[in-house]
Amino acid sequence: MRLRGLLSRLSWVAAVRAGGVIVLCAVAAGRRPWWPPDALWLVALLAAGFGSRVFLRHLAPFLALFVLYFVLSGLADDLNPVVNYLPMVRFDLWLAGGGELPTRWLQSHLWDGSLRWYDFGLYLLYTAHFVVPLVVAVLIWKRRPRLYWTYVGAIMGLSFAAFVTYVLFPAAPPWLASDHRLIPPIHRISHDIWQAVGIADPDLLYSRLSPNLVAAVPSLHASYPLLILVFLVRAFGARRVWWVAAYPAALWIGIVYMGEHYVFDIVAGVAYTLAACVLAFWTADLVSRRRDAVPPAGGPGRAVEGPGRAAREAGPYEPPIRDGPAGEGASFAERALPLLPPRASRVAGGAGRGG
Repeated sequence: MRLRGLLSRLSWVAAVRAGGVIVLCAVAAGRRPWWPPDALWLVALLAAGFGSRVFLRHLAPFLALFVLYFVLSGLADDLNPVVNYLPMVRFDLWLAGGGELPTRWLQSHLWDGSLRWYDFGLYLLYTAHFVVPLVVAVLIWKRRPRLYWTYVGAIMGLSFAAFVTYVLFPAAPPWLASDHRLIPPIHRISHDIWQAVGIADPDLLYSRLSPNLVAAVPSLHASYPLLILVFLVRAFGARRVWWVAAYPAALWIGIVYMGEHYVFDIVAGVAYTLAACVLAFWTADLVSRRRDAVPPAGGPGRAVEGPGRAAREAGPYEPPIRDGPAGEGASFAERALPLLPPRASRVAGGAGRGG
């Protein structure tokens, strides 16, 4: 009977998961909403994992917050119709000493009119925008669980800080400024890649896949790789994961080369990332200190020192000595007291006195 009940429950959970994925695919097939492949994949994973306790407890909040961010970012450009085109251009020209824009310079050296292997590689990194943070989340959850919620807090704090900036400062990417002839012509390499995989009208597809075309400052495509590098170094040490530094470096070059972001967007993304990491680590440290604090033994108003120092000053623990067998005339608390560790026994004793 137990086996039959377990199989029935598993069948029900599998049916719910399959139904969620089917509904999601039906919505996608109806072209509402038009989300990028990585975001749609996250939603499908969220639906497929429904019913798993471990999934719902750890990964579902991460995915749900990502989906919420994606929905909100699509509304940002509707809240503020004023689009900024030139501040980022001025910064990049100043950085280049008044010469060419970095995007123009990179394309003059790397683009010859036909797609190369690195074009596909860089765009693959670009489209894995949401997938890589999820993979790293699973890795940290499995290998360094104490760091998991700090990672989630940092990446979601970064994302929603970026959303607020998108509302206050809508910023056009280089390709859009080029389309409006505000900067010298820039070739949009992503168009060639879409056409190479069989998409006849990349403009129509991109307009539907991108919920917000003016969410460029800060660049989360620059921010997420740096945040991932910071947490992997924190989790495993720089000697073991130094090679991961190639990921943000390649993506930073790629988004400027393909005309998706200015250098200004990357600088802003780096600043936002460092602020989010510092805040997340500080918050985690504060929570850890409060969690490790020892309840006061002498009453609610008395200050208590840390557990390590208190244990050293208390010396080795010796159970109380009683006359006669422990069970004669002793209460349950008195019989259990010698079995508790020193800190627990002191707390228990204080509680028994009503202090």
